[in-house]
Amino acid sequence: MSSLEWVHSGRLWHVASHPPYDTFTPASMDVLIVEPLSADVLQWLGARHAVRLAPELAQDPQAFRRMLARVRAVITPPSVAIDAGVLHRAPHLRIVGRLSAGAENIDIEACARAGIEVVRPASASAAAEAEFAIGALLQMLRRVPVLNSEGLLVGREIGGTTVGVVGMTPTTKHLAQLLAAFGARVVGYDPGVHASDAGWARAGVEPVLLTDLLRSSDAVCVLLTYFPRYAGLFGERMLSECRQDQVVVSLVHSGLFDEAALAAALTQGPLAAAWFDSLEPGLLDPGRPLRHIDTLQVTPRVGATTLQSRERSAWAVARRIDELLLALPERSEFRRTRPDDLAGFEDGPMLA
Repeated sequence: MSSLEWVHSGRLWHVASHPPYDTFTPASMDVLIVEPLSADVLQWLGARHAVRLAPELAQDPQAFRRMLARVRAVITPPSVAIDAGVLHRAPHLRIVGRLSAGAENIDIEACARAGIEVVRPASASAAAEAEFAIGALLQMLRRVPVLNSEGLLVGREIGGTTVGVVGMTPTTKHLAQLLAAFGARVVGYDPGVHASDAGWARAGVEPVLLTDLLRSSDAVCVLLTYFPRYAGLFGERMLSECRQDQVVVSLVHSGLFDEAALAAALTQGPLAAAWFDSLEPGLLDPGRPLRHIDTLQVTPRVGATTLQSRERSAWAVARRIDELLLALPERSEFRRTRPDDLAGFEDGPMLA
């Protein structure tokens, strides 16, 4: 097996090639990669399947949809929508990959109806998210002071507090272990996990009702996987149950929160501060309720993005896509990718 070198977006890649084939048919492309991957993962996947790397398609929805008509699997960033309209243009698509654990911009139900498997890393980013949540809690508890019994504005420690975790995910266990090391009591709630489930005990979390969690917690971490049925779960009624001066960290889709109710809870109480690592576009635009609230911290989905978690996620997704492609009843054939093909292929370079 030989190796090819080519330059894409200023980066040098080494890609294993396969025995030559005379033609390339659009429907024979196995994997379209819109999310940048490390060279090692690209080389491994490119040695096994016909792969195209095209991160520029994330900024060109029309070109992305046209290209989907040719592929069996796609790896996309959270900024790229995969909905029923997109799937209608992808007759060969069987796999959608996402390096982050979240399902933002992926219509899970539409994928299920179309027989498309959504591949996400189950736990690759769990440690990174847990560390991020701890950092956010530490900052808010110290930087947003509260009045003590002496009338002084003071910060707070995690030790000795009660922290509520909404959502039973791989991150939950990591987070609970870190919180326990600080000396916090950890309670939890998930609408899809019964209080008798053994997973709570394994995670070191005491299961409670959501209202009890909100009433008793000094801080709340929201990790609940988003589904449309959970939209607005944290509305006026639920947020009014929050303990006074509570702080909230959310690492998931902000659609779980009603924006008007959240703004009121931050400006009028009971919330002291909130940190969102994923806020939907437009929510901070002029005229929207959350604009200019100084106790709201927003970061652009950085909680799960570390050097280590990206590498774990990329390998987990690539290996699962490989397994699924090998199991498909019809598989594409490979052809040698020659330097002149790369230079002249109007849609961009091909990994094969």
